[in-house]
Amino acid sequence: MPEHSLLSELNDRSREVFRRVVEAYLDTGEPVGSRTLTRDMSERVSAATIRNVMQDLEHLGLLNSPHISAGRLPTQIGLRLFVDALMEAGPVTETDRSAIDETVGHDTSDTGLLLDRIGGALSALTHGASLVLTPKQEAPIRHIEFVSLAADRALVVLVFADGRVENRVFTPPLGQTPSSMREAGNFLNAIGEGRTLTDLRASITKEITASRQQLDGLAAELVSTGLALWEGDGSDSRLIVRGRANLLDHEVEDLERIRVLFDDLERKRDIARFLELAEDGEGVRIFIGSENKLFSLSGSSLVVSPYMNADRKIVGAVGVIGPTRLNYGRIVPIVDYTAQLVGRVLSGRKG
Repeated sequence: MPEHSLLSELNDRSREVFRRVVEAYLDTGEPVGSRTLTRDMSERVSAATIRNVMQDLEHLGLLNSPHISAGRLPTQIGLRLFVDALMEAGPVTETDRSAIDETVGHDTSDTGLLLDRIGGALSALTHGASLVLTPKQEAPIRHIEFVSLAADRALVVLVFADGRVENRVFTPPLGQTPSSMREAGNFLNAIGEGRTLTDLRASITKEITASRQQLDGLAAELVSTGLALWEGDGSDSRLIVRGRANLLDHEVEDLERIRVLFDDLERKRDIARFLELAEDGEGVRIFIGSENKLFSLSGSSLVVSPYMNADRKIVGAVGVIGPTRLNYGRIVPIVDYTAQLVGRVLSGRKG
């Protein structure tokens, strides 16, 4: 049932019961019983009445009961409804703000060190594991060259303005010849000096679309394919994970899930996919349980927000991961504030 339909099924009493069950669960991690709620309800109602409401909420798929005689817990659907429709997330507290600000009060000339401190602060504040994707550092290109190694193997050599030289062996499109590769390299060097790979890729796409390039079809395909491979495999993005031990402090039924989670994180080859979780909007996004396909793990939640450079382009992301019973109302503003702070600091720096 869609979220708005579920919400319309709840009257004022059932909304309050549902909200109090979720809040109590997020606070204690324990099933919530009807007698507990009778002490907190805004109106005087009996435990029997609350039990009936809980049964209705269970029928809607918002609550479940781990045991026949136990209280209720929110389901993943219930947590999503609570987060999207009923949660009250206020501004970041002054204490949390000061702790985050303190991490950038030191020397900020080293971006990697700055984001490492940010990750440590997020982990300490939220008692979860923090995730920070550092921005890709791209230097302008000084020279590019394609070298044929065999019919199905080629080498691309890139010399960057900062003196760095990188080589990558790749499979060229069928039909390439040494002369077409030289032609591709000459074309790139004519338009590419002083540009980054990202800028160069955009220029090539524009040239090909406008049919103004001097490359034949095969050379154009080589350029496009070669740069696509470089852009995917040559990213300088780095994922910083801090506070993994914090996850073990929570009462998690299956600690194997935590091990799988970090194995997934450490094995991710294309960690830039982490940005895809945040690219649909500028604000914080919340992934609960099995909604988080990236880590192929249910039973955990991810709160993530992108940060931007001075050109309002997403260049990285910060987030917090932990059990589904995260204190969303507190963690959401912390992640949001941290992402905005990182963006401001990086945007105020030259280069």
